[in-house]
Amino acid sequence: MIRPISAGVVSALVAFTSSFVVVLTGLTAVGADAAQAGSGLLAVSITMGLASIVLSLRTRLPITVAWSTPGPALLATTGVVDGGWSATVGAFAVVAVLIMLTGLLPPLGSLMARIPTSIAQAMLAGVLLQLCLAPVTGLAQDPWAVASVVLVWLVALRWAPRWSAPLAFAAAVVVIAVHLLRTGASLPAAALLPRLELTAPSLSVGAVVGIALPLYLVTMASQNVPGVAVMRGLGYEVPWRPTMLVTGAGSLLAAPAGGHGINLAAISAALAAGPEAGEDRSRRWIASLTSGIVMVLFGIGAAAVTQLVALAPDGVVAAVAGLALMGTFAASLRGALADPADQLPAAITLVTAASGLAVAGISAAFWALLAGLLVRALLRWRRPSPAA
Repeated sequence: MIRPISAGVVSALVAFTSSFVVVLTGLTAVGADAAQAGSGLLAVSITMGLASIVLSLRTRLPITVAWSTPGPALLATTGVVDGGWSATVGAFAVVAVLIMLTGLLPPLGSLMARIPTSIAQAMLAGVLLQLCLAPVTGLAQDPWAVASVVLVWLVALRWAPRWSAPLAFAAAVVVIAVHLLRTGASLPAAALLPRLELTAPSLSVGAVVGIALPLYLVTMASQNVPGVAVMRGLGYEVPWRPTMLVTGAGSLLAAPAGGHGINLAAISAALAAGPEAGEDRSRRWIASLTSGIVMVLFGIGAAAVTQLVALAPDGVVAAVAGLALMGTFAASLRGALADPADQLPAAITLVTAASGLAVAGISAAFWALLAGLLVRALLRWRRPSPAA
């Protein structure tokens, strides 16, 4: 019993501390103020925890639910869309509905599968590139503060790679504490209490096309599909329809509070479903149950970490987010360039997404996907041979 519980605690700890800064960065970039970003972090933490609890109890499988780390990375490069924060919340709700429909309508899942992996991964790599530059640019903004975070990350990457991002954040906490002592700033006690900031959703073309569709694609291609593959590799078959319905419903519940959505865990899934959770495979569901409970507790403390991040020196938080995404960026880059025949379309997709250029109020991620697909189709098009 001890091993599944400890594995679940570690799974939740790594999942939260390694990327919550990315969530806050993404929500802030699309128009959320500090209170709304904290509310969004609280909402996704609690709903992903509850979803893990529901699925593990219902299926007796170690199914772990997470937030999409590439999702807020996409938001961070999108910026405020037409309709502002309200339209962004509406886009989150659209993604939730699409996820539920994916579980109910097999053809929608089949359509998703037809999008070339190279193009989807190239779009993700282009989105992540801007954020992964933050540690480099941060060294110019505040060399000593950012350098200490990068140094801790590098050492941890060598000796404890699983903990590299959490330890980088721990180093950032020390930097922030020193900064607060030097400036005399303090954390307001009232702002540390958990609080939901509800927003009535609205819809705009820019939000649906520029946020909802790329976010849905990224969530499915980089989280849900790999999550199923990881679980299958560990000997577990994820029930597709119930999982999509639970995660979609959780995403819809979190949307008005600013949550960008939840999905199957991919990388962290192995922590709760692998050998670390005990030799008895039939008891490993306890690990995902424990992970869900701990994640709910983390969600309650989301306001406190949001306030802490808000007081950080310039460049430090962005550097932590960039370091947390380095592994994902490397993986997406490998996936984008793996097929030699698709390397040029993938490169065009990547640079278009990395440009950050929005046209007609629609984000670069959508135009990158469109450009990559068009170039790929053109290069693969063959003129019919003349009749003999």
